Amino acid sequence: MRRNLSLALSALMALSIAATAATAHAQMGGRGGQGQGQGGGDDDQASKKKKRDDEWNQPKAPLAQLRNAGPCPYVKVLYDASRYVEFKDGKESAAQTAYTGEIQGLSSGCAYKSNDPIKMQVQMLFELGRGPQATGNQKTYRYWVAVTERNKDVLAKEYFDLPVTFRDGQDRVYATETLKTITIPRADEKVSGGNFEVLIGFDVTPEMAAFNRDGKRFRVNAGQTQQAQSGKNSAQPGNVAKP
Repeated sequence: MRRNLSLALSALMALSIAATAATAHAQMGGRGGQGQGQGGGDDDQASKKKKRDDEWNQPKAPLAQLRNAGPCPYVKVLYDASRYVEFKDGKESAAQTAYTGEIQGLSSGCAYKSNDPIKMQVQMLFELGRGPQATGNQKTYRYWVAVTERNKDVLAKEYFDLPVTFRDGQDRVYATETLKTITIPRADEKVSGGNFEVLIGFDVTPEMAAFNRDGKRFRVNAGQTQQAQSGKNSAQPGNVAKP
């Protein structure tokens, strides 16, 4: 499935994003990895990349190499929206966790010359999970992509759905999303890609954003502690902790 979107940025500017549908690659357990690097690398980097691809069971379809006449827009994940952690009844404990998600890596490239618009490609790696309060094997996550003037106003923002299916007994899934073309018009050739940013994040509630902002995470033994000390309150070690 291919999605084609078009937005007006201003009377003289327009931004369009064409995205491919996500392909979810499931595996039992495992680790989330880092995103693919931008540009080339030595043999060691190539070997590590191949190992990651094998672990994630991803098709070998790296982003096309693009040429540009200046710097590319900076692409980053907004910290407050970098993770999706859904709790039942708003209770912050491992035992009350329903669904989770984290953006594990980004890869991007751009191309432009003269006064042509900037054309970008962005690839994202998601790690998605389900906890003891999950209500089923299927979950549709929502994330957004925004283009801004660097450190200034948002020029355009689009939302995307990311449907995921967990196999029986599986608690996590890895999925990739590729935005095939992000087009950012420029007033003239003096405007470089360095004037823009591309921000990415989950569609989170204010409570989720505050949870991320506070840097809260679960300890590895969260679930075990919850069961072993069920008579104690949720403030005991093994529940929510800051790094």
